[in-house]
Order: sequence, then structure tokens, then C-alpha cells
Amino acid sequence: MKLTVLGAGCWGLTLAWLLTNNFDKITVWGREQDLSEDLKNNKHCSKPLEIRLADKVEITSDLADAISNADIILSVVATSGTRDVCEKLKSAGIKPDQILVNASKGIELPSLMRMSEVIKDVLPEQKLAILSGPTLAKEVLAGMPTAASVACEDLSVAEFVQKACNVPNKFRLYTNNDVIGVELGGSLKNVIAIASGFAHTMGLGDNCAGALLTRGMAEIVRVSINLGANPSTLYGLSGMGDLIATCSSPMSRNYTVGSMLAKGKKIDDILAELGSVAEGVKTSKAICELAKKLDIEVPVSNAIYEAVYTDITPQALLEKLMNRKLKEEERYV
Repeated sequence: MKLTVLGAGCWGLTLAWLLTNNFDKITVWGREQDLSEDLKNNKHCSKPLEIRLADKVEITSDLADAISNADIILSVVATSGTRDVCEKLKSAGIKPDQILVNASKGIELPSLMRMSEVIKDVLPEQKLAILSGPTLAKEVLAGMPTAASVACEDLSVAEFVQKACNVPNKFRLYTNNDVIGVELGGSLKNVIAIASGFAHTMGLGDNCAGALLTRGMAEIVRVSINLGANPSTLYGLSGMGDLIATCSSPMSRNYTVGSMLAKGKKIDDILAELGSVAEGVKTSKAICELAKKLDIEVPVSNAIYEAVYTDITPQALLEKLMNRKLKEEERYV
């Protein structure tokens, strides 16, 4: 079997490394400007993480060649570039029965579409699945075990990807037919991860961390249910599992963004220093727009939007959150 990975960023290369022994052939595609000479010539990447790929992994900027005869095409491009890549896939001759698996977590702006909606908008007949879960690249590269969800409305497609990409002792995959829940859990938790990094750097303590995670989860559930998700999905790997990992680890790019915001740094400087995509930045805008459209409250997400896009101080933001009108705690089960 052949696997094609679209996107030569940290997570794309990590997945190519992780799945090396699962496939007869692996090709990594990236835009020419994104492929370093070291990666093309030596199958090696040093930033932001050290990754050395096997000799059998092919690196190319030729999309038509990359997807030719691929059984699974794994899309790991930034969400802002997903539509453009899908248009390129269409022009490159992707076949409807080739399984396209999206592993990027975010919401398109300004459309507010989930990635599966974006992909189906361009490639309506495509077999499509979603891969999401607690998958910090640095730990995966260290051989540490984790688990993730493969979501597709057609469970036979999810099961095919599950069997093809499961890595014994390292990468355990579960199937799920709730595409909406899996996508939203993985996307919206990035905003709460920014809040978590923010709170930790402010020195607000473990009680605050627990409260923040819980109230952030309430917002994820509130928005997702209104958009058609099954609430039980949100307490699974792609929701609660990913939330816990991302909100408790400085290895998370979104957590790091929050930490730097709390130190008073501006978002443009943070992203330039980070040198990689932190999807929670744009998702903070998306979730606030979705909440406004749905007429529901998302105070933690609103706070992060303000932290990212305005000059509000960390202390003023904390006081604004803590002194809101008192509420009853929601019940979803």
C-alpha cells in the first residue's frame, strides 16, 4: 500500500515517520518553498523538532506524482491552506475512491466551515475521514504511546484507515461515526489551550487550571451540540483526551501562545518567534463568531479572543471572567 502525506510541517513529518513500517511506499508532498534542502536530500528536519525519515520516504513538490496510486492521502496542511490544497488535488487528478484523511484541527475563516465541509465543498465525491486525538508530536517521536480517533460517517472507511495506520504499542486508533464531534473537539480545544498557558504563566494555580479546563470544556460541548455533535464524542479522545494533553503541556504550540501573551508579548511577535502554526489563534475568532451566530455564551473563548486581538491586560481579563453574572452549572447527561 502507498501513503501520501500532504504537508511537510512538524506533524506531517511525524506521521510519515510513525507510519513508515505500515506502508510499502510513503511520499511526503510540500510546496517547493516549504521543502528545505536538508529534507529533500537527507530526509532530515531539525526545526522545530528533530526528525529523520527512512530512506524509502520520498519527498516531492509534484502533487500529481505524490497522489498517484496512493491508497490513503493524509492531509496535514494548515487549515487556512486546506481549500487551496483541495483545489490543487482536484487539478492533480485525485480519484474519489482514494481515501483522504484530514489531520488538521481548525475552522476556516470567514466561512466558519469545519475541514470536512471545506473538503466536501471542493471534492464532493471524495472518500473522507478525520484523524484527531491527543497527539503531541514530540512525544510521538519519542515512541511514547497514545491513541486517537478516526471518524467517518461510513464506518467501513474508518475501519480501513484504523487497520492501515494503527501502530502496535505506539498509536492505537478507535473508529467513530460522529465527524462533527471529532472535528469540533479537536479544533475548539486549541482555544482553551491558549487560556491554559495564559493562566499557568500568570501563576494562578492548580485550582484555576482545573476550573478553566472544566469551563472551557463546557463551552466546547455547548457549541458542538448546537452544531449537531454527539456530546459523548466530546468526552472521548478527540475532545477531553486532546484537551487534557494540550492544556497541560508546554510542548503545545497553543499553550505556548497563551504563556507568551500573559508575559505581555504581541501576537504577531509571538507567531514570528514560534515559527509554526498555532491554530487556536484563528479558532478563537471562529468560535466567537459561531457562538454569536448560535446565540450562546463562550466567556473563556471570548477572553482569549480579547487577549489575542486587543490590548487588554492579563489582570483585567481575569477580573472580567471571574466577576461575571453567577450561573447554574450545565448538565449534559
